[in-house]
Amino acid sequence: MNRPVTSETYAAQVRRLAELSARVHAQRAEARTWYERQCAAADRAVAEAEEQVRQAERDLAAARELQERVDAEAAHLWQRLRDRLGAGGRRLRGPPQPAADVDADPVVLLGRVKELLDRAGQPGELPGSANPLLALCGVAGAVLAYALGAGARAAGVGYGGDLAVGMPVLAFMVTLLGPLVGLVPAKVLADRRHAVLGPRPIIVVLAAGLVTTALLLALGR
Repeated sequence: MNRPVTSETYAAQVRRLAELSARVHAQRAEARTWYERQCAAADRAVAEAEEQVRQAERDLAAARELQERVDAEAAHLWQRLRDRLGAGGRRLRGPPQPAADVDADPVVLLGRVKELLDRAGQPGELPGSANPLLALCGVAGAVLAYALGAGARAAGVGYGGDLAVGMPVLAFMVTLLGPLVGLVPAKVLADRRHAVLGPRPIIVVLAAGLVTTALLLALGR
């Protein structure tokens, strides 16, 4: 027959069972806490990954927009260069391909190219080497005006009457405008050289025209 269990042994078994139950409960709570932490970390990782994907999509869209803008600006500047070169620019094909070893901002580089084209497109003053041609323009204007004045005087003498009095005055006024007439071919010369007719070229033309007009008037007396 089984021997009865003493109260002390029974109490010890109950305590042991209670300890095991408490230990199991603690382990379950620890496992539940670990699981929740892992789930929270996984959720954060997924959220961060989704945000990185969204940021990458925004960066990609911005990069594509920048590429399109840079390509359009480069094509525009290239066309400006071809127009500036004239007939020689027609032999140029499309814009060159981007250099792979350049890390600079393309917008900054295109801005520098635009500034360079703007400076190159601004007309400058005629160089000093054009002074002989400018002086020739002044001489030609004075000679032309003097010839017109001489023709007017001759017409006044030929018709007689009031024209014989008025035409010499008109001829003298036309002759005095001779230096200014030289500015017309000088302006054509400046336009062909893509330059402006500044103060120095104007002075050269007027000085040559005045000297020529004075000599013609002196010789015509």
